[in-house]
Amino acid sequence: MERFTTNRTIETDICMDSLAQKYRLLKESLAGYAAEGLVVAFSGGVDSGFLVWAAEEARKEYGGRLIALTTDSESMPRHDKDDVEKFVGRIGVRHVWKDSHEVNDPEYARNDPLRCYYCKTELFSIARQVAAENDCRRIAYGYSASDRTDVRPGHRAALENDILFPLAEHDFTKSEIRELMRLEGFELSDKPSSPCLSSRIMRGVQITKEELRDVDELESILRDGGMRIFRLRVHEMSGKHFLRLETEPGEMMLALKLKDTLVAEAKRRGYLWVTLDLEGYKTGGGTV
Repeated sequence: MERFTTNRTIETDICMDSLAQKYRLLKESLAGYAAEGLVVAFSGGVDSGFLVWAAEEARKEYGGRLIALTTDSESMPRHDKDDVEKFVGRIGVRHVWKDSHEVNDPEYARNDPLRCYYCKTELFSIARQVAAENDCRRIAYGYSASDRTDVRPGHRAALENDILFPLAEHDFTKSEIRELMRLEGFELSDKPSSPCLSSRIMRGVQITKEELRDVDELESILRDGGMRIFRLRVHEMSGKHFLRLETEPGEMMLALKLKDTLVAEAKRRGYLWVTLDLEGYKTGGGTV
């Protein structure tokens, strides 16, 4: 972290010094947790990736025990699995995969506003098992200061299970996390937000393993075609399902170039049609 070089203004230097100090304090806290044994939940996203990396840096410097845990289920995009393997391989952290079965939970599959609560409850139950098996007393996840402004039922599960959230406690925002990851040269720093596939199923529409697989494979068509920021949402009308594509305005023309392949594959799977949302991509678009 003491690698801040390049040409910078005085204002930037002050900002970087402040960020470096926040990082040092975070690392000291993580060192204390690692001394007791720490399990960090790693989804493959930027925030939890930063937390895993900072914890591994603390472990290397101060010692202790650290395990990065990733749970795998039908709700995890395939490309996230690749990102996980690449990232943990680069930083050298001890990492374990565990199967998660939240999709089998009727309360989760009902897809009501508490869906994320049931998902995180399953995650933290698995994390406790991993911690017990490896003599670890602490569990942490990548909730950041920026997440405080969102409605996050999953955080309720964290509080109920005594899960640590050091990024928020040290007031790290998502933009600061990306900046530090970028300074270290991590590809993950520019990764768009990648919530679970269940977030693509509109609230109230029953979640099935088949539709999660469909969304993952259909979104892969768009990603392989060069699109970066988008969501393919599943809607239900009179018992029939159709798809709504949200994307950045600058990528709409690219979406139209890929439409023939996407529509043909969607209809082959039984979807009525695919629509392009002219309002564009927006977070929380699966809840409206």
